[in-house]
Amino acid sequence: MTLKADLFWSFRSPYSYLAMPRYRALVRDHDLEIVLRPVWPLAVRDPGFFAHNHPNWLKYTRLDVLRLADFHGVPFAPPRPDPIVQDIDTGEIAAEQPFIRRLVRLGQAAARRGAGFAFADEVSRLIWGGTENWHEGAHLASAAAWAGLVLEELDAEVADDAAALDQEIEGNQQALEAAGHWGVPTLVFQGEPFFGQDRIELAKWRMEQAGLTERE
Repeated sequence: MTLKADLFWSFRSPYSYLAMPRYRALVRDHDLEIVLRPVWPLAVRDPGFFAHNHPNWLKYTRLDVLRLADFHGVPFAPPRPDPIVQDIDTGEIAAEQPFIRRLVRLGQAAARRGAGFAFADEVSRLIWGGTENWHEGAHLASAAAWAGLVLEELDAEVADDAAALDQEIEGNQQALEAAGHWGVPTLVFQGEPFFGQDRIELAKWRMEQAGLTERE
Protein backbone atom coordinates (compact mmCIF):
# COMPACT_ATOMS: atom_id res chain seq x y z
CA MET A 1 0.00 0.00 0.00
CA THR A 2 1.36 3.39 -1.00
CA LEU A 3 1.36 5.80 1.92
CA LYS A 4 0.79 9.51 1.33
CA ALA A 5 2.02 12.64 3.09
CA ASP A 6 1.63 16.37 2.48
CA LEU A 7 4.70 18.60 2.42
CA PHE A 8 4.13 22.27 3.22
CA TRP A 9 7.06 24.09 1.68
CA SER A 10 8.47 27.49 0.70
CA PHE A 11 10.73 28.49 -2.18
CA ARG A 12 12.33 31.13 0.07
CA SER A 13 13.11 28.78 2.95
CA PRO A 14 16.70 27.47 2.98
CA TYR A 15 15.58 24.76 5.39
CA SER A 16 12.97 23.60 2.88
CA TYR A 17 15.70 23.31 0.26
CA LEU A 18 18.14 21.54 2.58
CA ALA A 19 15.50 18.95 3.48
CA MET A 20 14.67 18.04 -0.13
CA PRO A 21 17.43 15.46 -0.73
CA ARG A 22 16.22 13.46 2.28
CA TYR A 23 12.57 13.75 1.30
CA ARG A 24 13.59 12.69 -2.21
CA ALA A 25 15.48 9.66 -0.86
CA LEU A 26 12.51 8.73 1.30
CA VAL A 27 10.22 8.63 -1.75
CA ARG A 28 12.83 6.91 -3.91
CA ASP A 29 13.40 4.09 -1.45
CA HIS A 30 9.90 3.58 -0.04
CA ASP A 31 6.35 3.06 -1.21
CA LEU A 32 5.45 6.66 -0.43
CA GLU A 33 4.00 9.67 -2.23
CA ILE A 34 4.80 13.17 -0.98
CA VAL A 35 2.37 15.82 -2.22
CA LEU A 36 3.86 19.31 -2.30
CA ARG A 37 1.66 22.09 -0.94
CA PRO A 38 3.49 25.39 -1.48
CA VAL A 39 2.83 28.32 0.85
CA TRP A 40 3.76 31.98 0.81
CA PRO A 41 6.94 32.66 2.78
CA LEU A 42 6.86 34.66 6.01
CA ALA A 43 8.01 37.77 4.16
CA VAL A 44 4.71 37.74 2.26
CA ARG A 45 2.44 36.50 5.05
CA ASP A 46 3.94 38.76 7.73
CA PRO A 47 6.15 41.52 6.24
CA GLY A 48 6.94 42.90 9.70
CA PHE A 49 8.39 39.60 10.97
CA PHE A 50 12.01 40.33 10.09
CA ALA A 51 12.03 43.89 11.34
CA HIS A 52 10.72 42.84 14.76
CA ASN A 53 12.55 39.57 15.22
CA HIS A 54 15.44 39.08 17.64
CA PRO A 55 18.63 40.70 16.24
CA ASN A 56 20.49 37.38 16.50
CA TRP A 57 17.93 35.51 14.41
CA LEU A 58 19.38 36.29 10.98
CA LYS A 59 22.98 35.79 12.06
CA TYR A 60 22.19 32.42 13.61
CA THR A 61 20.12 31.28 10.63
CA ARG A 62 22.98 32.06 8.24
CA LEU A 63 25.39 30.07 10.42
CA ASP A 64 22.98 27.19 10.80
CA VAL A 65 22.09 26.71 7.13
CA LEU A 66 25.74 26.80 6.08
CA ARG A 67 26.76 24.13 8.55
CA LEU A 68 23.71 21.99 7.72
CA ALA A 69 24.60 22.15 4.04
CA ASP A 70 28.17 21.14 4.89
CA PHE A 71 27.02 18.34 7.21
CA HIS A 72 24.64 16.84 4.63
CA GLY A 73 26.86 17.52 1.61
CA VAL A 74 24.27 19.71 -0.12
CA PRO A 75 25.47 22.47 -2.50
CA PHE A 76 24.48 25.79 -0.99
CA ALA A 77 24.90 29.48 -1.76
CA PRO A 78 22.85 32.60 -0.99
CA PRO A 79 20.33 33.06 -3.80
CA ARG A 80 21.18 35.54 -6.55
CA PRO A 81 18.69 37.15 -6.71
CA ASP A 82 16.82 36.52 -3.50
CA PRO A 83 13.26 35.35 -4.27
CA ILE A 84 12.10 38.06 -1.87
CA VAL A 85 12.90 41.70 -2.64
CA GLN A 86 14.05 42.84 0.78
CA ASP A 87 16.52 45.12 2.52
CA ILE A 88 18.32 42.53 4.62
CA ASP A 89 19.90 45.15 6.91
CA THR A 90 16.61 46.78 7.89
CA GLY A 91 14.31 43.83 7.26
CA GLU A 92 12.02 46.00 5.13
CA ILE A 93 10.03 44.04 2.53
CA ALA A 94 9.30 45.67 -0.83
CA ALA A 95 5.66 46.09 -1.79
CA GLU A 96 6.24 44.49 -5.20
CA GLN A 97 7.36 40.86 -5.14
CA PRO A 98 7.63 39.62 -8.74
CA PHE A 99 9.92 36.65 -8.08
CA ILE A 100 8.19 34.91 -5.20
CA ARG A 101 4.66 35.40 -6.47
CA ARG A 102 5.57 33.80 -9.78
CA LEU A 103 7.47 30.96 -8.09
CA VAL A 104 4.75 29.98 -5.65
CA ARG A 105 2.06 30.17 -8.31
CA LEU A 106 4.22 28.05 -10.62
CA GLY A 107 4.66 25.57 -7.78
CA GLN A 108 0.91 25.36 -7.25
CA ALA A 109 0.31 24.95 -10.98
CA ALA A 110 2.82 22.10 -10.93
CA ALA A 111 1.05 20.61 -7.90
CA ARG A 112 -2.20 20.61 -9.89
CA ARG A 113 -0.43 18.29 -12.32
CA GLY A 114 0.86 15.99 -9.59
CA ALA A 115 4.43 17.20 -10.15
CA GLY A 116 4.78 19.84 -7.44
CA PHE A 117 7.39 17.88 -5.47
CA ALA A 118 9.64 17.30 -8.48
CA PHE A 119 9.26 20.91 -9.65
CA ALA A 120 10.09 22.36 -6.24
CA ASP A 121 13.07 20.04 -5.93
CA GLU A 122 14.53 21.10 -9.26
CA VAL A 123 13.82 24.83 -8.86
CA SER A 124 15.15 24.98 -5.31
CA ARG A 125 18.45 23.57 -6.53
CA LEU A 126 18.69 26.55 -8.88
CA ILE A 127 17.80 29.13 -6.26
CA TRP A 128 19.87 27.79 -3.36
CA GLY A 129 22.47 25.70 -5.17
CA GLY A 130 24.53 28.54 -6.59
CA THR A 131 22.94 29.32 -9.96
CA GLU A 132 23.32 33.06 -10.56
CA ASN A 133 20.34 34.75 -12.22
CA TRP A 134 18.29 31.60 -11.82
CA HIS A 135 15.23 33.55 -13.02
CA GLU A 136 16.73 34.35 -16.43
CA GLY A 137 17.49 32.41 -19.60
CA ALA A 138 16.55 28.75 -19.79
CA HIS A 139 17.16 27.89 -16.12
CA LEU A 140 13.55 27.58 -15.00
CA ALA A 141 12.48 25.99 -18.27
CA SER A 142 15.13 23.31 -17.84
CA ALA A 143 14.11 22.71 -14.23
CA ALA A 144 10.48 22.35 -15.30
CA ALA A 145 11.48 19.93 -18.04
CA TRP A 146 13.39 17.76 -15.55
CA ALA A 147 10.15 17.61 -13.57
CA GLY A 148 8.25 16.54 -16.68
CA LEU A 149 6.60 19.93 -17.16
CA VAL A 150 6.58 22.73 -19.72
CA LEU A 151 7.36 26.15 -18.24
CA GLU A 152 5.39 28.01 -20.91
CA GLU A 153 2.26 26.08 -19.97
CA LEU A 154 2.77 26.80 -16.28
CA ASP A 155 3.39 30.50 -16.90
CA ALA A 156 0.27 30.71 -19.05
CA GLU A 157 -1.75 29.18 -16.23
CA VAL A 158 -0.22 31.62 -13.75
CA ALA A 159 -1.24 34.52 -15.98
CA ASP A 160 -4.75 33.24 -16.67
CA ASP A 161 -5.68 31.74 -13.31
CA ALA A 162 -3.71 33.71 -10.71
CA ALA A 163 -6.67 34.35 -8.41
CA ALA A 164 -7.62 30.67 -8.20
CA LEU A 165 -3.99 29.66 -7.67
CA ASP A 166 -3.68 32.21 -4.86
CA GLN A 167 -6.81 30.80 -3.27
CA GLU A 168 -5.34 27.30 -3.39
CA ILE A 169 -2.07 28.56 -1.89
CA GLU A 170 -4.00 30.22 0.92
CA GLY A 171 -5.82 26.92 1.39
CA ASN A 172 -2.46 25.21 1.80
CA GLN A 173 -1.56 27.61 4.62
CA GLN A 174 -4.90 27.01 6.29
CA ALA A 175 -4.42 23.24 6.03
CA LEU A 176 -0.95 23.56 7.56
CA GLU A 177 -2.31 25.50 10.52
CA ALA A 178 -5.23 23.09 10.88
CA ALA A 179 -2.67 20.26 11.12
CA GLY A 180 -1.05 22.00 14.07
CA HIS A 181 1.83 24.07 12.72
CA TRP A 182 2.56 27.25 10.80
CA GLY A 183 6.15 27.00 9.54
CA VAL A 184 8.02 25.17 6.81
CA PRO A 185 9.11 22.64 5.92
CA THR A 186 6.37 20.64 7.61
CA LEU A 187 5.51 17.10 6.60
CA VAL A 188 1.99 16.07 7.60
CA PHE A 189 1.29 12.36 7.78
CA GLN A 190 -2.14 11.09 8.82
CA GLY A 191 -2.88 14.45 10.42
CA GLU A 192 0.35 14.61 12.43
CA PRO A 193 2.80 17.46 11.68
CA PHE A 194 6.57 17.00 11.58
CA PHE A 195 8.14 20.45 11.41
CA GLY A 196 11.69 21.03 10.25
CA GLN A 197 14.41 19.28 8.35
CA ASP A 198 15.48 17.60 11.62
CA ARG A 199 12.20 15.66 11.98
CA ILE A 200 12.41 13.57 8.83
CA GLU A 201 13.67 10.44 10.59
CA LEU A 202 10.92 10.84 13.17
CA ALA A 203 8.33 11.07 10.38
CA LYS A 204 9.80 7.96 8.78
CA TRP A 205 9.53 6.11 12.09
CA ARG A 206 5.86 7.04 12.34
CA MET A 207 5.27 5.94 8.76
CA GLU A 208 6.92 2.60 9.48
CA GLN A 209 4.44 2.12 12.30
CA ALA A 210 1.70 2.68 9.70
CA GLY A 211 3.16 0.08 7.33
CA LEU A 212 5.77 1.95 5.27
CA THR A 213 7.64 -0.53 3.10
CA GLU A 214 10.75 -0.32 0.95
CA ARG A 215 10.38 -0.33 -2.81
CA GLU A 216 11.31 -3.58 -4.49
